[in-house]
Amino acid sequence: MEILKNTVTKVLPPREISCFKAYDLRGILDETIDEDIAYRVGRSFVDVLNVNSVVVGYDARASSQDLAAAVIRGIRDAGAAVIDIKLAGTEEVYSATSHFGAGGGIEITASHNPINYNGMKIVAEGSRPVDPDAELAEVHKVAEAGRFKVQGHLGGYRDAHIEARSAYVKKVLSFIDVDSLRPLKLVVNCGNGAAAAAYTAIKQELENLAAPLEFVDQFLEPDASFPNGIPNPLLVENQPVTREKVLASQADIGVTFDGDFDRCFFFDETGQFIPGEYIVGLLADIFLDKEPAAAIVHDPRVVLNTRDVIAAKGGQAVQSKTGHAFVKQVMRKHEAVYGGEMSAHHYFRDFSYCDSGMIPWLLICELMGRTGKPLSTLLAERMQKFPSSGEHNFKISEPAKAISAVVDAYKKDALIEDRSDGVSLEFNSWRFNLRSSNTEPVVRFNIESRNDTQLVNEKFQEISAILNQFAS
Repeated sequence: MEILKNTVTKVLPPREISCFKAYDLRGILDETIDEDIAYRVGRSFVDVLNVNSVVVGYDARASSQDLAAAVIRGIRDAGAAVIDIKLAGTEEVYSATSHFGAGGGIEITASHNPINYNGMKIVAEGSRPVDPDAELAEVHKVAEAGRFKVQGHLGGYRDAHIEARSAYVKKVLSFIDVDSLRPLKLVVNCGNGAAAAAYTAIKQELENLAAPLEFVDQFLEPDASFPNGIPNPLLVENQPVTREKVLASQADIGVTFDGDFDRCFFFDETGQFIPGEYIVGLLADIFLDKEPAAAIVHDPRVVLNTRDVIAAKGGQAVQSKTGHAFVKQVMRKHEAVYGGEMSAHHYFRDFSYCDSGMIPWLLICELMGRTGKPLSTLLAERMQKFPSSGEHNFKISEPAKAISAVVDAYKKDALIEDRSDGVSLEFNSWRFNLRSSNTEPVVRFNIESRNDTQLVNEKFQEISAILNQFAS
């Protein structure tokens, strides 16, 4: 990798930067995030973590390539080499960071946020998350100050997108036995986001391996205008188009992604959207068949089904705070084989403890092949046994007061009160979790039960009534 000499160090004026969030960066274009901020982040990342090379990738948004170019300038001005993988998903940055032995990785992405947003997801060496309270906070501080270490050389540049994608495809396919696949038809909705190139490469390699899968592509091409809506499959209004394609195609399964495809979502052969918590349980079951007694990490929002699956297989259930940095940290501590969040983030020990949107659908196709069962059958008993409300957001001016009001109304009858992430109260046959958003005046509410959908509905109405008293 060529190192160029004779760059001149820049000292920038101080600037307040508000796009740093709990464990990544997100902001409104030309208001809270722009090319100057991107340059500062690239430069301060190298200075703070003292790295020699950084992988850079970007999603399909119109502003992402320019922001990536600014990050690259900052990295090179700081004396570190850039490994550019160009248009790629977040998990491809994770994969490339480990594959190339880079000191870190930065993906320019706003994932599922509105079209006027952009941001960055950052990892350190080995694809580990940067420490939010130490490393990321220091990057923020240095970026704002605009005073950077003096360097006498310009860092190198390498276009590595072909090698990176090839290594990535090989890695994700290593999670399955292609010979276990049976004929299946899949609808795959890329949402006009960044998923198309990686998905197409995986599909091509499966074809080379004679996998008996048939694919029906939907919204394949990246399009920064998002003509079919921002790729956020959790939005109810975005789900019918995939459901209808599954039914019209008589497909066995539907798969759809968010903008940077580190999350994937599923529809069964009846067109039913599968809530993320049941996919967590299903993947936990798959890995415990492979590694009995292994540790499985889950978030605290909806847990009854996942705990039950893990207990039945003799695994170790470990709870983490919500958020990728926390889940990855807990997984590494316990050497967990898999971790899952109901928001459709799925993490894998053998993928550098990182989340992937491609590995889950491959695993589920393998399971359907081994069992000969449709997805609806694999999940029906679990969904009936542990009904849940799904996550509901309440816009509330004073979230802490609203949560306290709910807790005060119910805690006297609770068997367990857990405040490790928001507040969870657990009773004999049901439980709920309330969390405040880190970024907006919103309370997120989940409720679940054992074998009692009516109870879920009743308690949901009761608690919603209390929360609505504080609505903004």
